[in-house]
Amino acid sequence: MIIKWLGHSAFQITTDEFLRILIDPFISNNPVAPVKVEELRTEIILVTHGHKDHFGDTMELADRTGAVIVANHEHSVYLSQQGFECIGMNIGGSIKFQDIKITMVTSNHSSDMDFIEEIGAGGSSSGYIIELENGRKIYHSGDTGIFGDMKTVIRNIYQPDIALLPIGDRFTMGPMEASIAAQWINPQIVIPMHYNTFPIIEQNPLEYAERVERLNPDIQVVVLEPGEEYEE
Repeated sequence: MIIKWLGHSAFQITTDEFLRILIDPFISNNPVAPVKVEELRTEIILVTHGHKDHFGDTMELADRTGAVIVANHEHSVYLSQQGFECIGMNIGGSIKFQDIKITMVTSNHSSDMDFIEEIGAGGSSSGYIIELENGRKIYHSGDTGIFGDMKTVIRNIYQPDIALLPIGDRFTMGPMEASIAAQWINPQIVIPMHYNTFPIIEQNPLEYAERVERLNPDIQVVVLEPGEEYEE
């Protein structure tokens, strides 16, 4: 399994069975994106919410690659009307796609669709638990503040092995809250995201890693540069 950070909250996960999963593919307008949209290939795209720095290039990628889009019900209705193949979900639900399981979980954030000319209602924002073919679980939190379900629902029920958490502050958790979130979730690996894309969310990820280590030295923080990969 390979997790490649594409900057901001965009990730490409390649499973052991070579299924390619894109999450929040904000590429063409992402100043730190290490690839061009036309270079990406994927079978499935997961969208956490309707803000343009997360929805990003979803439609262009799906149109070019034929990928299935997974999103909340409101987004799936909109995308279906545009002719895309979608799987609509809501909080607490799960689907199977090939040999992986995807569960939509709560995030604490707004979600209106601001990528269209007139901002439209976008339902609830979300995170995802992705259970791979080998049983490893990845939690992409989406944009979120810290919330109590991280300590209970996320940790006790879903028990992710790897957590992708925002640290940028202002629009999401900052390093302090995200370090507590890591302690609550208690994964083996944390990969920070949603920082240093723009000056307004500039953070030092090494300082974040030190915060997490002080709270729980058993959690490994893997700091990636855009384009770098974590593999296991």
